[in-house]
Formats: sequence, C-alpha cells, structure tokens
Amino acid sequence: MAWRMLQNTILQMKEATDRTIGVMNVSGEVVACTDQSMKGTFREDALSALEEMIGSYIVQDGNTYKPVASPGARFEYVVFVSGEDEYARSLCVMAALAVGNAKKYYDEKHDRSTFIKNIILDNILPGDIYMKANELRMPLDVPHIVYLIRQVGGCDNAAVDIVSNMFPDKDKDFVISISESEIAVICETTGDAELKSFIKAAESIRDTLKSELLAKTEIGIGTVAPSLKDLAISYKEAQSAINVGKMFDTERDVMSYENLGIGRLIYQLPTTLCEMFLSEVFKDNSLEALDSETLMTIQKFFENNLNVSETSRNLFVHRNTLVYRLEKIKKITGLDLREFDHAITFKVALMVKKYLSIQGSAF
Repeated sequence: MAWRMLQNTILQMKEATDRTIGVMNVSGEVVACTDQSMKGTFREDALSALEEMIGSYIVQDGNTYKPVASPGARFEYVVFVSGEDEYARSLCVMAALAVGNAKKYYDEKHDRSTFIKNIILDNILPGDIYMKANELRMPLDVPHIVYLIRQVGGCDNAAVDIVSNMFPDKDKDFVISISESEIAVICETTGDAELKSFIKAAESIRDTLKSELLAKTEIGIGTVAPSLKDLAISYKEAQSAINVGKMFDTERDVMSYENLGIGRLIYQLPTTLCEMFLSEVFKDNSLEALDSETLMTIQKFFENNLNVSETSRNLFVHRNTLVYRLEKIKKITGLDLREFDHAITFKVALMVKKYLSIQGSAF
C-alpha cells in the first residue's frame, strides 16, 4: 500500500482530535503519522507485544495499538494513538477501520489496473478473465475504448499523472503505463458513442500534454471493445492506428483505426505481394520516370477529388497545362487519372510504394 495514501488517511483525522495518530508496518517502522517528526522511527517493543497479543488491541508506554487485519496474514499494518484511556481505544478502533478501508480500496484499485494491463497485453487466458473480473467485482460486458498515447522525441514520467488527472473516475477509467514512451487509457463508454467524441477526447489529451509538458504525442484510437475480453483487440487496433496512420499521413497526430481506410489493408500485406503489384502497375519502372513536379500535380489532383478545374486553380496553372500534365502521366504509366478506376489503381500503388520504402524493400 502506498505510504502517501496512508498519510492522507491519517491526516484527515488530525483536525478531529489533538491526539497523535500513526501507522507502523510489520517491521515496526512508523510510515505515517500526524506528527511528521515520528515518521521513520521504530517501535520494536510494541511490535513484540503485538506478536504475543491475545485481545484485539494493546496499551504500552502511553499508547494504544490496534492491528489492521489482512486476509491470509495476522496483520500488515498497526495503528497507534497516544493515550491509554477509553477515548484512545475508541479513536484507535476508528483509525484502524479507516486505514483498513483505504488499504482495501488501494489494493483493489491496484489489482484492477494490473488486471486490465494483463488483458490488453495478452498476459491472461480468456477463461481467467471471467474469474478475475468476478473476483474484483468488475462488470464483464461494459463497453470500453482504448487510447494509446506515444510520446515522440523524449519521455516525461509526469505524463502519466497528468493524464490520470484527466480521468478522475478510477472505478471506470484506467491510465496504465506501458513503457517509458507509451501510456494506455482505457475508458468506459456507451454503445452509441460516436467516433468524433473519441477523437475530441484524444485531441484534448494531446493539447493538455503539449501545454503542460511541451510534449509532442501521437495518439491511436481503437474500436469500442464490447466486453473486457475484447480490450486486447482494441489495444492492438490503437497500435495499428499510430503505425499505419503515420506511415501514410505524416501530418496527423490523432489517428483512429476506423479511419485508416485502405492503408490498413496494405499494412497487412506481405512485401512480396506488394512488389508484385507494383511491377504489374508500373511496367518498366515507369513510376521512377515521373519528376517531383508531376508527383505534386498528382497529389493535388487526388486532394481535389479528380476535379481538373479545382486542381488547376490550386496549382495556379492554366487548365490546359494541367490537362497536358495528365496526358504526360498517361503516356508514361498507361494510367489516365481522369478515369476513376485508373485513379484508384494509381493511388493504391503510390501507397504501396510508400509502404515498401518504409519497410526497406529494394523495389
């Protein structure tokens, strides 16, 4: 149990009494106390007396001690209160109850986060998911969405705390550190939630990390997981969203698996098949014959939905000039970009070419 939660629990009781209240561990070390100067000191004599105790509490050297019971162990922490009177005993019982409840909440939360992390990383068998979920009193069939946050060009450990503060409902949302540069956020959602709301949430995370830490991030969004057992799928989709999205659209930093389009298909193809496709589309290596100006023209033509007039306006060239360039492309490659089927083939071929160059293919 984190000493910070112990300390916070004890300090909340400080305003209600002038008695000193503290907590020591099984080694007899004071790990939390309303009197900060006592932290780090040891009470071995009291610990020895507790090991031999018969009742539910002991009094010794002007203090009352009560163990905090733990399943499978006699005690894990001991609460003490200054004084040996009835008031000290009552206060000690209440303090032990508060510490016990805080410990139970902390342990359960820690177990839940570990459980979720094991699911998304495929470190738990499907059959065990149901049993563990019942043990932790977690509903199985509540939809969740997975965000994967990847820090670029440097890592800041404070990012986890900042993102955690953005999702305060610790019973429904989980912020999990995957590695030095990656954080997974698993959020409970509804079945009718729209993609734009997930994108808006991801953009909020990106903007917050940028303003707080000046950190550059890439965020992938998986599809909605209808149950806990589907979280691993959504997590892998969030990974693919970043990998595929950045491959084909370097300007975007928030990417959804649902919006990857044909890039998702290309990413899953073997390089040999991609090379075969390119050799069939661009015979005699005709793509290499296109200069940078022609390639920019093709890009603008696609951006303007194959509209000649709109493209010529954006390129600041005469319509006839653009038509001449398109004819030149047709002559070199055999593909007329003004025809939809040819344009689709050319667009896919360019994406395959980019994929192969990133994969290090010699094509």
